[in-house]
Amino acid sequence: MLGDWVAVCLKCGAARRWFEQFEVEVPDVCPECGGELLRRCKACGAAFSSIAAVDCEECGAALRPDELFGSKIRRAKRS
Repeated sequence: MLGDWVAVCLKCGAARRWFEQFEVEVPDVCPECGGELLRRCKACGAAFSSIAAVDCEECGAALRPDELFGSKIRRAKRS
């Protein structure tokens, strides 16, 4: 599925892409597990574009834990 933005389930990690003009069609609950489907930052309301986002691209607030099922969602940045 195509889309500019991503919605991610906070419980199981399922994701779907969406376009802003169709945001009302994105459910609030994950169709896979019934968990919360997050599509915007709770702190500032910004949409996010990466399935691997753990921090908001706009305000830096945490979107979700950086671990799912015991594995890191994003690799540590190399220095």
